Amino acid sequence: MEVTGSTTLPEGAKARRVYLSLHDQISDGRLCDGETLPGEQRLAETYSVSRVTVRRALDALNEAGLIEKRVGSGTTVRSKSLAEKRAAMNFNTLMPQLVEMGQSTTARLLSFSYSLPPDYVAHAMGLDPSDKAQIATRVRLADGVPFSHLTTYVPTRIAQNYSENDLATTPLFKLLERSGVQIDAAHQSVSASLAGPEVAEALSIAEGSALLSLKRVVRDVDGNGVEYLSGLYRPDMFSLEMPLARVGDGVGRHWEPAIGQTDQDLQEQSRS
Repeated sequence: MEVTGSTTLPEGAKARRVYLSLHDQISDGRLCDGETLPGEQRLAETYSVSRVTVRRALDALNEAGLIEKRVGSGTTVRSKSLAEKRAAMNFNTLMPQLVEMGQSTTARLLSFSYSLPPDYVAHAMGLDPSDKAQIATRVRLADGVPFSHLTTYVPTRIAQNYSENDLATTPLFKLLERSGVQIDAAHQSVSASLAGPEVAEALSIAEGSALLSLKRVVRDVDGNGVEYLSGLYRPDMFSLEMPLARVGDGVGRHWEPAIGQTDQDLQEQSRS
């Protein structure tokens, strides 16, 4: 499957409801690749809508590359290529994986400038109100399919050590280290967001689509903020994974992140 343009939601609230329901079922695997969908009449009865409404939803899913409509043979789910491109990031090895991702995927630079960052970025990085930063927005692609929209802020004193072309061809993590930055720690938060018009177009998804929102502040050995990342990821092509361990005793027994352990380690512990 190749995504070539920005998908739009079908017209009408009922058609959008059908579209989003089927989209979610395809994305999370309840409808598998190669599975044939029920006919339009059956879907219309299931969702209590007209066949015209169902047809609008199916047309939008077909445009998104999630189904294939063939006259005489029904409508087939086509989600395998997206599943193969899904990036599964483990919290234990997140930074090395991000570096590897930068080497195995391509980036398209959308904008590049030096200007004052937003107040919340300056505050998070510990910059003075008059300090400018390099602000760059990129889309990262896997096999030509966009999966992340990244906006980075780097203090000018660091960013001047590499060029706009470097940023388009080399992972920022490597550029920071090449500039002499000794990275010590990072703080990251994950939440949800919706795709606005510009992001939707850049990621070839429908406006209003749900996205994973990732914010990260990277600091050097002196505690200075050296990068602020605001990333938006397509949830159908990106996931964050974390092994959990059962700890504690009695009523206090609970799940806890097993930092530094793999799923295999936890399985061996459970058998011992």
